[in-house]
Amino acid sequence: MQHTILLAEDDEDIVGLIKLYLEKEGFTVLWARDGVEAVDVFSSHHVDLALVDIMMPRMNGYELTKKIRETSSIPIIILSAAQLDSNKIMGLNMGADDYLVKPFNPLELIARINANLRRAYSLATPNVSQDDGKITVGDLVLDTHLLTLQKNGVPIQLTATEYKILIMLMKSPGRVFTKMQIYEEVNGEYLASDDNTMMVHISNLRDKIEDDPKTPKYIKTVRGLGYKIENL
Repeated sequence: MQHTILLAEDDEDIVGLIKLYLEKEGFTVLWARDGVEAVDVFSSHHVDLALVDIMMPRMNGYELTKKIRETSSIPIIILSAAQLDSNKIMGLNMGADDYLVKPFNPLELIARINANLRRAYSLATPNVSQDDGKITVGDLVLDTHLLTLQKNGVPIQLTATEYKILIMLMKSPGRVFTKMQIYEEVNGEYLASDDNTMMVHISNLRDKIEDDPKTPKYIKTVRGLGYKIENL
Protein backbone atom coordinates (compact mmCIF):
# COMPACT_ATOMS: atom_id res chain seq x y z
CA MET A 1 0.00 0.00 0.00
CA GLN A 2 1.38 3.41 -0.99
CA HIS A 3 1.34 5.98 1.80
CA THR A 4 1.30 9.76 1.55
CA ILE A 5 3.61 11.76 3.80
CA LEU A 6 3.14 15.43 4.65
CA LEU A 7 6.56 17.06 5.09
CA ALA A 8 6.41 20.45 6.85
CA GLU A 9 9.95 21.85 6.63
CA ASP A 10 11.39 25.20 5.51
CA ASP A 11 14.98 24.05 4.87
CA GLU A 12 15.11 23.10 1.19
CA ASP A 13 18.34 21.11 1.57
CA ILE A 14 16.73 18.89 4.21
CA VAL A 15 13.58 18.64 2.11
CA GLY A 16 15.57 17.46 -0.90
CA LEU A 17 17.33 14.78 1.14
CA ILE A 18 14.16 13.51 2.80
CA LYS A 19 12.19 13.47 -0.45
CA LEU A 20 14.97 11.53 -2.16
CA TYR A 21 14.85 8.75 0.43
CA LEU A 22 11.07 8.69 0.88
CA GLU A 23 10.27 8.60 -2.83
CA LYS A 24 12.86 5.87 -3.31
CA GLU A 25 10.88 3.86 -0.74
CA GLY A 26 7.67 4.41 -2.70
CA PHE A 27 6.11 7.14 -0.54
CA THR A 28 4.23 10.10 -1.99
CA VAL A 29 5.57 13.32 -0.43
CA LEU A 30 3.53 16.52 -0.04
CA TRP A 31 5.81 19.42 0.88
CA ALA A 32 4.75 22.49 2.87
CA ARG A 33 7.20 25.34 3.54
CA ASP A 34 5.59 26.44 6.80
CA GLY A 35 2.86 25.51 9.25
CA VAL A 36 0.11 27.54 7.63
CA GLU A 37 0.76 25.97 4.23
CA ALA A 38 0.90 22.55 5.92
CA VAL A 39 -2.60 23.05 7.34
CA ASP A 40 -3.88 23.87 3.86
CA VAL A 41 -2.20 20.80 2.36
CA PHE A 42 -3.49 18.58 5.15
CA SER A 43 -7.03 19.88 4.69
CA SER A 44 -7.08 19.28 0.95
CA HIS A 45 -5.24 15.95 0.62
CA HIS A 46 -5.30 12.49 2.14
CA VAL A 47 -2.30 12.22 4.46
CA ASP A 48 -1.13 9.06 6.25
CA LEU A 49 1.72 10.53 8.33
CA ALA A 50 3.20 13.97 9.01
CA LEU A 51 6.85 14.94 9.41
CA VAL A 52 6.93 18.27 11.22
CA ASP A 53 9.84 20.65 11.79
CA ILE A 54 9.55 22.80 14.92
CA MET A 55 11.11 26.07 13.77
CA MET A 56 9.02 27.26 10.81
CA PRO A 57 7.68 30.69 9.82
CA ARG A 58 4.05 31.73 10.36
CA MET A 59 3.14 28.62 12.37
CA ASN A 60 5.68 26.50 14.25
CA GLY A 61 5.70 22.73 14.52
CA TYR A 62 4.15 22.62 17.98
CA GLU A 63 1.17 24.67 16.80
CA LEU A 64 0.86 22.59 13.63
CA THR A 65 0.87 19.36 15.62
CA LYS A 66 -1.85 20.71 17.90
CA LYS A 67 -3.88 21.82 14.86
CA ILE A 68 -3.66 18.39 13.20
CA ARG A 69 -4.67 16.70 16.44
CA GLU A 70 -7.94 18.66 16.49
CA THR A 71 -9.27 16.48 13.67
CA SER A 72 -6.91 13.55 13.11
CA SER A 73 -4.97 10.80 14.88
CA ILE A 74 -2.47 10.18 12.05
CA PRO A 75 1.10 9.50 13.19
CA ILE A 76 3.16 12.68 13.63
CA ILE A 77 6.95 12.65 13.83
CA ILE A 78 8.65 15.86 14.91
CA LEU A 79 12.01 16.69 13.32
CA SER A 80 14.05 19.18 15.32
CA ALA A 81 17.56 20.39 16.08
CA ALA A 82 16.45 20.97 19.68
CA GLN A 83 17.91 18.19 21.82
CA LEU A 84 16.61 19.17 25.25
CA ASP A 85 14.21 16.78 26.95
CA SER A 86 11.86 19.72 27.52
CA ASN A 87 11.51 20.22 23.75
CA LYS A 88 10.82 16.53 23.23
CA ILE A 89 8.30 16.40 26.07
CA MET A 90 6.50 19.48 24.74
CA GLY A 91 6.20 17.91 21.28
CA LEU A 92 4.82 14.67 22.68
CA ASN A 93 2.41 16.56 24.92
CA MET A 94 1.12 18.42 21.89
CA GLY A 95 0.21 15.07 20.33
CA ALA A 96 3.29 13.92 18.42
CA ASP A 97 3.99 10.18 18.33
CA ASP A 98 7.74 10.38 17.84
CA TYR A 99 10.63 12.87 17.93
CA LEU A 100 13.82 12.71 15.87
CA VAL A 101 16.74 15.05 16.49
CA LYS A 102 18.61 16.68 13.59
CA PRO A 103 20.97 15.80 12.07
CA PHE A 104 19.55 12.30 11.67
CA ASN A 105 20.34 9.25 9.61
CA PRO A 106 17.80 9.11 6.75
CA LEU A 107 17.64 5.33 7.16
CA GLU A 108 16.59 5.78 10.80
CA LEU A 109 13.89 8.19 9.64
CA ILE A 110 12.61 5.59 7.17
CA ALA A 111 12.59 2.96 9.94
CA ARG A 112 10.64 5.22 12.28
CA ILE A 113 8.15 6.12 9.55
CA ASN A 114 7.55 2.44 8.76
CA ALA A 115 7.19 1.58 12.45
CA ASN A 116 4.64 4.36 12.99
CA LEU A 117 2.69 3.38 9.88
CA ARG A 118 2.61 -0.29 10.92
CA ARG A 119 1.42 0.68 14.36
CA ALA A 120 -1.25 3.07 13.12
CA TYR A 121 -2.69 1.11 10.22
CA SER A 122 -2.52 -2.45 11.46
CA LEU A 123 -4.71 -1.65 14.47
CA ALA A 124 -7.92 -2.85 12.87
CA THR A 125 -7.14 -6.53 13.46
CA PRO A 126 -5.87 -6.87 17.04
CA ASN A 127 -5.96 -10.28 18.66
CA VAL A 128 -8.98 -9.93 20.94
CA SER A 129 -11.49 -12.60 21.82
CA GLN A 130 -14.59 -10.42 22.11
CA ASP A 131 -16.96 -11.06 19.18
CA ASP A 132 -18.04 -7.44 19.02
CA GLY A 133 -14.45 -6.20 19.13
CA LYS A 134 -14.99 -4.34 22.41
CA ILE A 135 -12.75 -4.54 25.44
CA THR A 136 -14.15 -3.21 28.71
CA VAL A 137 -12.19 -2.31 31.82
CA GLY A 138 -14.15 -0.45 34.46
CA ASP A 139 -15.83 2.52 32.76
CA LEU A 140 -13.54 2.28 29.72
CA VAL A 141 -14.80 0.68 26.51
CA LEU A 142 -12.28 0.28 23.71
CA ASP A 143 -13.77 -0.65 20.33
CA THR A 144 -11.15 -2.43 18.22
CA HIS A 145 -13.36 -2.34 15.14
CA LEU A 146 -14.05 1.38 15.15
CA LEU A 147 -10.72 2.23 16.85
CA THR A 148 -12.45 4.35 19.48
CA LEU A 149 -12.40 4.74 23.24
CA GLN A 150 -15.27 5.81 25.47
CA LYS A 151 -15.45 6.45 29.18
CA ASN A 152 -18.96 6.37 30.61
CA GLY A 153 -20.22 6.76 27.04
CA VAL A 154 -18.12 9.89 26.38
CA PRO A 155 -15.64 9.61 23.46
CA ILE A 156 -11.96 10.14 24.26
CA GLN A 157 -9.63 11.03 21.41
CA LEU A 158 -6.35 9.12 21.39
CA THR A 159 -3.25 9.32 19.26
CA ALA A 160 -2.23 6.14 17.45
CA THR A 161 0.54 5.57 20.00
CA GLU A 162 -1.82 6.01 22.95
CA TYR A 163 -4.32 3.62 21.37
CA LYS A 164 -1.66 0.96 20.86
CA ILE A 165 -0.45 1.26 24.46
CA LEU A 166 -3.96 1.13 25.86
CA ILE A 167 -5.04 -1.89 23.82
CA MET A 168 -1.92 -3.73 24.99
CA LEU A 169 -2.77 -3.00 28.64
CA MET A 170 -6.53 -3.54 28.38
CA LYS A 171 -6.17 -6.92 26.65
CA SER A 172 -4.32 -8.20 29.74
CA PRO A 173 -5.65 -6.39 32.83
CA GLY A 174 -3.52 -6.99 35.88
CA ARG A 175 -0.46 -8.00 33.86
CA VAL A 176 2.67 -5.89 34.32
CA PHE A 177 4.45 -4.74 31.16
CA THR A 178 7.95 -3.28 31.23
CA LYS A 179 8.71 -0.01 29.48
CA MET A 180 10.80 -2.02 27.02
CA GLN A 181 7.91 -4.38 26.21
CA ILE A 182 5.50 -1.50 25.66
CA TYR A 183 7.91 0.54 23.56
CA GLU A 184 8.89 -2.41 21.38
CA GLU A 185 5.19 -3.17 20.81
CA VAL A 186 4.34 0.34 19.65
CA ASN A 187 7.57 1.59 18.08
CA GLY A 188 9.92 -1.32 17.42
CA GLU A 189 13.48 -1.34 18.74
CA TYR A 190 13.90 0.06 22.26
CA LEU A 191 16.73 2.38 23.29
CA ALA A 192 17.49 3.45 26.85
CA SER A 193 16.99 7.08 25.80
CA ASP A 194 13.34 6.27 24.98
CA ASP A 195 12.37 6.02 28.67
CA ASN A 196 11.23 9.64 28.78
CA THR A 197 9.16 9.19 25.63
CA MET A 198 7.23 6.29 27.16
CA MET A 199 6.72 8.17 30.42
CA VAL A 200 5.20 11.11 28.52
CA HIS A 201 2.81 8.85 26.59
CA ILE A 202 1.68 7.18 29.83
CA SER A 203 1.23 10.59 31.47
CA ASN A 204 -0.86 11.80 28.52
CA LEU A 205 -3.02 8.67 28.68
CA ARG A 206 -3.63 9.22 32.38
CA ASP A 207 -4.63 12.82 31.72
CA LYS A 208 -7.27 11.54 29.29
CA ILE A 209 -8.72 8.52 31.10
CA GLU A 210 -8.23 9.12 34.82
CA ASP A 211 -10.53 11.14 37.07
CA ASP A 212 -7.42 12.19 39.00
CA PRO A 213 -4.21 11.59 36.99
CA LYS A 214 -2.09 12.12 40.11
CA THR A 215 -3.89 9.22 41.80
CA PRO A 216 -4.60 6.90 38.86
CA LYS A 217 -7.28 4.24 39.14
CA TYR A 218 -6.56 2.52 35.84
CA ILE A 219 -2.92 2.73 34.77
CA LYS A 220 -0.72 1.89 37.72
CA THR A 221 3.06 2.16 37.97
CA VAL A 222 4.71 -0.95 39.37
CA ARG A 223 7.91 0.42 40.82
CA GLY A 224 11.03 -1.01 39.24
CA LEU A 225 9.04 -3.05 36.72
CA GLY A 226 6.71 -1.06 34.51
CA TYR A 227 2.97 -0.47 34.11
CA LYS A 228 -0.31 -2.35 34.33
CA ILE A 229 -4.00 -1.57 34.02
CA GLU A 230 -6.09 -2.61 37.00
CA ASN A 231 -8.65 -5.37 36.51
CA LEU A 232 -11.61 -3.32 37.71
